[in-house]
Amino acid sequence: MSPVTGHLTVERIGATLVLTLNRPEARNALSLPMLAALHDGWLTADSDEGIRSVVLTGAGGAFCSGMDLKALAGDGPSPDDPVRARFRADPELHWKAMLRGYRPRKPVIAAVEGPCVAGGTEMLQGTDIRVAGASAVFGLFEVRRGLFPIGGSTVRLPRQIPRTHALEMLLTGRPYTAAEAERIGLVGQVVPDGTALARALEIAELVNANAPLAVEAVKESVHATAGLPEAEALERELAIGRPVFKTADAREGARAFAEKRPPVYRRI
Repeated sequence: MSPVTGHLTVERIGATLVLTLNRPEARNALSLPMLAALHDGWLTADSDEGIRSVVLTGAGGAFCSGMDLKALAGDGPSPDDPVRARFRADPELHWKAMLRGYRPRKPVIAAVEGPCVAGGTEMLQGTDIRVAGASAVFGLFEVRRGLFPIGGSTVRLPRQIPRTHALEMLLTGRPYTAAEAERIGLVGQVVPDGTALARALEIAELVNANAPLAVEAVKESVHATAGLPEAEALERELAIGRPVFKTADAREGARAFAEKRPPVYRRI
């Protein structure tokens, strides 16, 4: 299955949903149709219990070059276009699509090739695991254009990488190579150009092989405890983690280990 919905390609590969930004002629700049389809993709992933992970990538050797400035200036679909109607009905729709106002409960793995800048780097911060091709480029260029990185970067970036690196990226507006991004912790690994998607799918398969309730609880705990005092965070961790031990999948994991066979998890 690989239908194209607006400017987004949606493909199911096993238990992984692959969302591909599909405006290669514009280096996958974010358009209103793309954002609407992205939002739908996150909801699809979370509502379909057969999906255990999501891979976000871009077509044509690019990840995302940020917001389409023509769309930002109002040069886009006519006011009566159904896509614009969706944004009028939900003023937060674009933030949800960019993972600023919505956190999928399924793990999201980014496969980055080429430019991943401005809104691309902002959306990247909403993903969980990140793989980049060797020639990928990152950066928050907003200050160079008299703008503000309002997609969450002044809040999230200093929580994800050391503050000095976050401030350098935010205040200089300079581009970062994939090697630099890996060094400061913005991405987890760098692979040869053209192989980021394949590596992301390999990681997704490792995630998919695990108990989905446990995986989702681990992700929830990491985010729910971020920034909390340690004692409070540990209490929250127990509240999230204890129920996992009571699941049938937890019993299946122990049984499969004892019987030296692969576990069969059923999300119960």
